[in-house]
Amino acid sequence: MYKTNFLLLILIFISSVANAATNYVSDDLHTFIHSGPGTKYKIIGSVNTGEHIKVIRKESNFILVKDSKGRSGWINSKYVSSKPGLKERLPKLEAELSKLKKQLDEDKGNLNSKASQVTNLENTNSKLTKQLEEVQALNTELNEKLDTKRTDLLIKWFTYGGMVAGAGLLLGLIIPLLIPNRRKSRW
Repeated sequence: MYKTNFLLLILIFISSVANAATNYVSDDLHTFIHSGPGTKYKIIGSVNTGEHIKVIRKESNFILVKDSKGRSGWINSKYVSSKPGLKERLPKLEAELSKLKKQLDEDKGNLNSKASQVTNLENTNSKLTKQLEEVQALNTELNEKLDTKRTDLLIKWFTYGGMVAGAGLLLGLIIPLLIPNRRKSRW
């Protein structure tokens, strides 16, 4: 019986912990001002979170302060901070956040613009590369044709030269035979 009740209590505890909703402490907190440096002294008022105070002096864990209403009293030093409260900092942070979001959106727009420019440049580069390859292939083909023409021209000139030399040799041999010699000397 004891074990059953114990298990039942554990199950109820676990289910209540599992079903607990997430909550937050409100920023509208306050701390008490005491008439002396300790919690055993009379509470003379309270100071809200983020309220401006002037520190007069410190004694152990308590600080003598003067609040915005002109009251002087002691506050626990763990509740005093040199940073402004969230009520003061939040609007500035929100303004800065919106400014940064706008800048980020502008930068994203610029980035998209730059990306499209890069894509256009890559497309242009690939077209120019293809054209360069075509021109190089045409250049190679034309150089081969030029070399062939040179070879053909050289062969043609050698052929003409050979024909001229052959004709000259034949004429040199035939002409003396056709023209009679006036002198017939036999040696």
